[in-house]
Amino acid sequence: MAETLRKGTRVTGSDRSDLASDLKERYEQGESIRSLAAATGRSYGFVHRLLTEAGVVLRGRGGATRRNQG
Repeated sequence: MAETLRKGTRVTGSDRSDLASDLKERYEQGESIRSLAAATGRSYGFVHRLLTEAGVVLRGRGGATRRNQG
């Protein structure tokens, strides 16, 4: 189900469930939402929403964090 979907097509029913479980598995193995969105041809928001609906606990943002220098 990881093949690129046509942008803007509705994903419903079993197709949506299949896509959600595939994305959930890939996300939990460390892939980013942005890379999942690029791989499926969907938007960041769509992938984020699908992962949330699938019950995934989303990771925090990466990158450098600020520390109090005191």
